[in-house]
Amino acid sequence: MDAQIGLVRALIPVTLTLHVRVPGDHPSVAALGDERMGSATLVDAQGILLTVNYVVIGGREIVATLPDGRRVKAEIVAQDFDSGIAALSIPVRDQPVAALGDSRRLATGQEVFILASTGPTLRRVSSGVITDLGPFYAYWEYMLDSAIQSTAFNPGLGGGPLFDVRGRMVGITSLNLGQVGRFSLAIPVHLFAEHRDDLLRHGRARKRPRRAWVGFYPQPTASGIVVAGLVPEAPASRSGIREGDMILAVNFREVATREELYQEMWKHPAGALLRFSILRGDQRTTVEVVSGDRAEFYR
Repeated sequence: MDAQIGLVRALIPVTLTLHVRVPGDHPSVAALGDERMGSATLVDAQGILLTVNYVVIGGREIVATLPDGRRVKAEIVAQDFDSGIAALSIPVRDQPVAALGDSRRLATGQEVFILASTGPTLRRVSSGVITDLGPFYAYWEYMLDSAIQSTAFNPGLGGGPLFDVRGRMVGITSLNLGQVGRFSLAIPVHLFAEHRDDLLRHGRARKRPRRAWVGFYPQPTASGIVVAGLVPEAPASRSGIREGDMILAVNFREVATREELYQEMWKHPAGALLRFSILRGDQRTTVEVVSGDRAEFYR
């Protein structure tokens, strides 16, 4: 127990709290608000932080608070909408940094813990075991091939680090799931490490094609995939897709699950024309949508 407490204390200096202000007219405000708080982790001696992207989307004023109370301005360096990871930079060079582990080598049953911010200089920790490393599909056109789900609940603000028992950062905490045996979800840190140079130099993973995105919230039901919501002014709403529409096919390929829907959509790059076969009431119709680039939409 003393060793565990000592490890947590040694890792506190690599954690920060983010305070983000977003212009009121930014498209993310409707879902996420214009003022946000988050956790972040220092991973590079040159002042690079990692956090979850939803905390900083649209951020025009970002302040990072270190555990000793120092407040510094943070700048967005990269946003990877596919993985959900964001990298920021701060003008600090005298802090310890987290060592990155290889999240590809994780196994179910492995012990992990989350160290999250609960305020500018406050931290809380939660421990548990990994219960699932399989795919995760979410309603906002998002998918991870190997999400880290564990019994450790997120005890604070989103974006904090998930550590293994040796103190290596293996994930970035994204969501509380509230499911039995799956209390939280973390993004594997190898999704940053594999594209580190591209992300830090160019702001995105250039080797990965930008996916077609339309801006809707597909929800699986017993009858099929129903559009549960729409992003205002995004391609789907501008092209005539409506809440309550049931999606039957994409480019005439039938889809019965959210996984199949995303797979068909993501065969095409951003800007591609997608033809959605829709059941609206008792009428079947086709709606053509010129897909967009999510990163450009939320710039």
